[in-house]
Amino acid sequence: MALNIKNERVHELARQAAQVRGTTQTSALEAALEEYLARHGATEGAAEGRFERATVLVQQIRNGLSLDDGESLSADLADLYDEQGLPR
Repeated sequence: MALNIKNERVHELARQAAQVRGTTQTSALEAALEEYLARHGATEGAAEGRFERATVLVQQIRNGLSLDDGESLSADLADLYDEQGLPR
């Protein structure tokens, strides 16, 4: 299970990360890769996490809109379609 990294910059980043975390380079790389995969939806439960974040974001947007904003958004959308609901 050897990983042979021949990039000096990657070696230096691993050394720095290990020093900051106070761990081995292997542990620092493991933590960094787990964090990366979690952030990019490659772990179990990632879809649920993305859904929850999207729900929070939508709620924040809704909280920031007034009734006037909603009416103007509806009016703008109405201009995009004809009487049969087809795009103009």
